[in-house]
Amino acid sequence: MQVAILVFDGITVLDAVGPYEVLGWLPEADVRLVGIEMGPVRSGQGTLALCADYTLGDVPAPDVVLVPGGPGEETLRRDAEVLAWLRDAHATSRWTTSVCTGACTLAAAGLLDGVEATTHWSSMETLRMLGATPVERRWARSGRIVTAAGVSAGIDMALHLLALEAGDDVARAAQLILEYDPQPPFDSGSPAKAPPHILARLQERIANLR
Repeated sequence: MQVAILVFDGITVLDAVGPYEVLGWLPEADVRLVGIEMGPVRSGQGTLALCADYTLGDVPAPDVVLVPGGPGEETLRRDAEVLAWLRDAHATSRWTTSVCTGACTLAAAGLLDGVEATTHWSSMETLRMLGATPVERRWARSGRIVTAAGVSAGIDMALHLLALEAGDDVARAAQLILEYDPQPPFDSGSPAKAPPHILARLQERIANLR
C-alpha cells in the first residue's frame, strides 16, 4: 500500500514522523516522503530536516495521502500545484488524511466542504472559514477522510487507520513496539485542561506569529 506523506519547509516534524512509524506496519507498506521538489525541507524550528525523496508528479495516485501541519502550512495551502495534486490524489485514494493544521490545506483544496474535521485547537476557526465543520476530537473520520488534532494526535489517527486496514491486532502490535503508552507529567494537553495563564500565553504567542 503506497502512502504519500507531504513534506515542506516549516513542517512540524512529529506530524509526519509519528504516522510514518505507524503506517509502516500496513501490509506491503511503501511509505514515501513527497515534496514540491526533491531534497531536504526544514522543520518549523529550522533545526531539523526531512528529505523529500519524491516529487508530487512521482506519486500521482497514492493509496493514502497524509498532509502534516506546521508554521509552513499557511504557505502550502496557497500553492496551486499542491492543491491540484491533492484533488487528483483524493479522487483515487483509499484514505485522505491530515494531522494538525494540515486539515487547513485539505480544506483549501476543497476536500472538506461541509465535512466534519479536526485540527490544532488554535486553528479551528481557520478551518471553519475554509469550509469545514470543525469538531473537537482527537481524530475525526468522515467517509475516507480522516483528520487528526494537533501533533501527537497523528499517532492516534494512524493507529486507527492501521486497525481499519490491517486489523486491531496489527495496530496493537505497532502500538506496543512503539511503546506508545502516554503518561505525561502534566495534564495540560488541551485548552480545556491547561491552566488559564498558560493558555493565554500560548494564544498570544500564536497570534504574534501570524
